[in-house]
Parts: sequence; structure tokens; C-alpha cells
Amino acid sequence: MSILPVCRLRAVALAAIVSLVSVTSAVADTLRIVPLVRDGQVLVTCQLVDGYTKDVHDVIQSGLKTTFTYSVELRVRVPMWVDRVVDSTVVTTTVQYDSLTKRHLISRSLDGRGDEAKVTEDEAIVREWLTQFDRLPLFKTNRLEANREYYVVVRAAARPSSNVPFWPWGTSVSGMTKFTFIP
Repeated sequence: MSILPVCRLRAVALAAIVSLVSVTSAVADTLRIVPLVRDGQVLVTCQLVDGYTKDVHDVIQSGLKTTFTYSVELRVRVPMWVDRVVDSTVVTTTVQYDSLTKRHLISRSLDGRGDEAKVTEDEAIVREWLTQFDRLPLFKTNRLEANREYYVVVRAAARPSSNVPFWPWGTSVSGMTKFTFIP
């Protein structure tokens, strides 16, 4: 075996590791998650940084119903086994633009149940509703053990999915944040 193929193999492996590290850090900067435990609930704040792209804007302005779906899981680590899902929920935000009235109908639902809806002409409000939610009470703490570490996993996806570059290989992104439950 010659030295040249081994050097090439090492170079390819190093390049793959460097690209994986850079993609991982880009994902961490793309989805910001903050869990907060208060009054018997886990409140989750989530922001999809740079999720409202020009392509998203163009799709909305075309009148197509645009939906951002956030699948949120509360998990606990299980040593030497698969981590356990304590609870899960889906936050869905939908916007539809009416070109005749120049207004956006935006709505948010939790697990398919309507939570809130409004009509606005302000695109900044549309951007905020699609790309973030603030202190939503998503989980109850009655199933959590005191002084144990948990983590919140969020997967964000957009529909229609054409040309919405959240992630290099598709139209979804995920992230996680740990916290310790202290009652």
C-alpha cells in the first residue's frame, strides 16, 4: 500500500470532519431554543434565525398558504439506552396573503387546536409569527423528576418547501437545549 492513497484518505476524512463541524455550528446559530420552568409548566421560546428568506417572502406574496411547523419534544437521557420522550407537541403557524385586500391572515395552533389568529398588513408581524414563538406553555412539569437533566428538541420545517434553504439538504432544521428541572 502506498503512502499517497493513505494521505488522500486522511485529507478527505479531515475535510469531512471540518465540514460537519461547520454545518453543526451553522445549525446551532439557525435555531435558538430557550426552555423556562415556571408555575408547573415548561415554557419554550424558539427563534428560527434567518428563516424568513426572500424565497419565503415571494411564496407568501404569490398567495400560496405557507406553513412553518415546529415539532417539539421534551426528552430525558437514559444511560446506555435510547433517550426517552417525556412529551411532544406540534406548533404550527400558517400565513395566507390576500392580494386583493393586501392583508395577511396568520394563525397559530398547538397540536392542531387553534390557539390564536389575526389579520395584519404588517410584514414584520408575519415574519415574527412564522419564525418565532415566545414562552409558549408546551409541557407540564408533573411528569418530571426533580434535579434531573432534560432537553428540548425542536424540528422546524416549512411548506411549500421549494427553495427554502434552512438546511443544506432540505427544508428543515433541528436543534436542542438542555435544562435541569429544579421545582
